[in-house]
Amino acid sequence: MLRKSFQKQYFLVDGNKVQPKQKKMEEIPDCCIKCTGCGEIFLEEEIKKNLMVCKKCNTHMPIASDQRLENLFDDGQYQEMFADIRTKNPLDFPEYEEKIAAYQDKSGLREAVIIAKGKMDGFQTVLGVMDSRFMMGSMGSVVGEKITRAAELALSERLPLILFTASGGARMQEGIISLMQMAKTSAALGRLETEKIPFFVVLTHPTTGGVTASFAMLGDVILAEPNALIGFAGPRVIEQTIKQKLPEGFQSAEFQLEKGFVDAIVNRSDMKKTLGTLLRMHGGEANEHIG
Repeated sequence: MLRKSFQKQYFLVDGNKVQPKQKKMEEIPDCCIKCTGCGEIFLEEEIKKNLMVCKKCNTHMPIASDQRLENLFDDGQYQEMFADIRTKNPLDFPEYEEKIAAYQDKSGLREAVIIAKGKMDGFQTVLGVMDSRFMMGSMGSVVGEKITRAAELALSERLPLILFTASGGARMQEGIISLMQMAKTSAALGRLETEKIPFFVVLTHPTTGGVTASFAMLGDVILAEPNALIGFAGPRVIEQTIKQKLPEGFQSAEFQLEKGFVDAIVNRSDMKKTLGTLLRMHGGEANEHIG
């Protein structure tokens, strides 16, 4: 009886191979860029002229750090600072050097942040711009060192400091050395507050992890670009942890503005004008540097 039970056929196996449905990929010409918000397709040259902002839905797409710097500084003129600092592999993390080299070749960047000095709306200003094209803007020892030196430069020359953030957080390949940059940068920026030197932050998409938990939220004034993701852990991680569905727009710039974590949301096209107004309002001794 038991043998008959095992011989009984309880299911059938179709010999035909199952072909999984593959989502058809939309082919976009190399000269075009598709909006990540509404899906509209633009000529690359056209969307770059509009500072990588969709003309249809106002989605602020990632913009290269060099284009942002040229747009912000008067006549697009600036001096890059601390460009000679290079990334090493302090923990001998496997294939880390190769990954760094690959990102350098692909992005044309040396690291995930550029520090520059120049005139913005007539004010001599120290400006730092993070670029998510380089390892998702992650903060390692070089990023932390550059931001610390930017704060020290602003302190020594009594210049306002502005940081544009875009980061996935601390860089895992550098472990505790990466996490240490949170305290290091925060301490350096704290000296600016003591000396009454203006420090402004502009949060761009995405600003998360250890960057959010350190210098990104220390500005005297904190601005954000529209609909930027701003938070510590990502929405999916939070939902899996608390076993609840998060509200619509959770961690967006608009949500953070409503909760008081952001002072204003500013369109990219208005950013230089807004920062110029803030510099005039908070300039103090920096007014001596107006051209």
